Amino acid sequence: MKTLSSTGFAIFGAALVAISYGLARFAFGLFVPPIRDELGLTPYVIGIIGALPLISFLLATAIAPFTTDHLGARNTAVLSGAFGLGGLALISQATDALMLGVGVFACGICTGLMMPALTAAMQALVKRSMHGRVSSVMNAGTSIGVIVAVPTVLFLAGAWRFAYLSFAVLAGLGVIAAWIFLPSVSRITPGNAAPPPPISELPWSRLVRLSLFAFVMGFVSSAYWIFAPDLVVTLGGLPSGATGWLWLAVGIAGLGGAVVADLADRNNPPITQALMLMMLAASLALLAASPGQSLLAAFSALVFGLAYMSLTGLYLMTGIRLLPGRLSMGPVLPFMAVSLGQASGSPVVGGLVNALGYADAFAMFAALGILMAILSPFYPGHIAQAEEDEEEEAGLQAAYDHQLQNEEGEPLEEPAEDEPEKPAVHP
Repeated sequence: MKTLSSTGFAIFGAALVAISYGLARFAFGLFVPPIRDELGLTPYVIGIIGALPLISFLLATAIAPFTTDHLGARNTAVLSGAFGLGGLALISQATDALMLGVGVFACGICTGLMMPALTAAMQALVKRSMHGRVSSVMNAGTSIGVIVAVPTVLFLAGAWRFAYLSFAVLAGLGVIAAWIFLPSVSRITPGNAAPPPPISELPWSRLVRLSLFAFVMGFVSSAYWIFAPDLVVTLGGLPSGATGWLWLAVGIAGLGGAVVADLADRNNPPITQALMLMMLAASLALLAASPGQSLLAAFSALVFGLAYMSLTGLYLMTGIRLLPGRLSMGPVLPFMAVSLGQASGSPVVGGLVNALGYADAFAMFAALGILMAILSPFYPGHIAQAEEDEEEEAGLQAAYDHQLQNEEGEPLEEPAEDEPEKPAVHP
């Protein structure tokens, strides 16, 4: 294994996330118009297929801690990349809905395994004081992957099979790189870290509220991720190649999501969540109202990208904070809730499009987003320390700092340079 610096690992992790999240998962909606036309699929069938990678993501995420602990970071990342390679290659050769569905299902497994593998590797290679910064860079990989998918649509309109074959090649390169650069370690818990609080003492009311908000956000966002390109082609009459500008706008705006989420966590999470949910709803309404106006459609994509990435970043930080000491659960719980919402919303919006049309379906989902924004005062904000009458530190790095605590409940100090933590190495 070749050793990476913290910066090198952050960039490398972002590249793997770009492949597993951006290309294997979120790029699918970009190619819905040509895929639907060539394979003769209805919006409802597309909605069902769009839910499959989200279901497999949930299944893979549920077993990811066990897989990472037993296989180690390197082997788990290689396994993730292999599913991505196979799924993307299968999509490129799909001749019917079944073959397409199997391909996107495999891509969802790729997505669910990659981030836990990278998190385990980060614990071995990166100082804890850098975890927040490295995680922010890796999370930006989703937007980078979405941006990478855009040229294939802009310059190869209709050539979706070649595009997915190209993505499969990138996934194959990712598998090789993961084998070379990632360590064969499981998750690391320092021996002097206090055990996590008992299950009975977890802030269940806050966890339930976080999960409900994340679920509904995923439910509402599924309309955009799966059907936005098809809407502007079918309802707005724009050419299929023009849909690439939508995803380019989503990817560029999404790069600012980590910054917004960090600032939101440092100020007022409930109010910021309300604003972001309103923006998410507005992006759906604007696209449905002006699908034939390319500039307005691109602006709606900018709004959607910023809102979606900001909300996922905010949910990530809240989940980490609410589950100190549970390294395999804190970052995963909100993402599972978002994916469950997307898996539930995708067939629902597909059925509504079949029955009522795109405009009414998107309007209904936008109304649901507005309703949840109104309920944002119930979003779990900062946890007040009653005995000191202070609020806990905010921001992504502070959330990671509180993941490992000593017996007094204070963040665990990092070992000196000459006393490195010993990872569990797997053969």
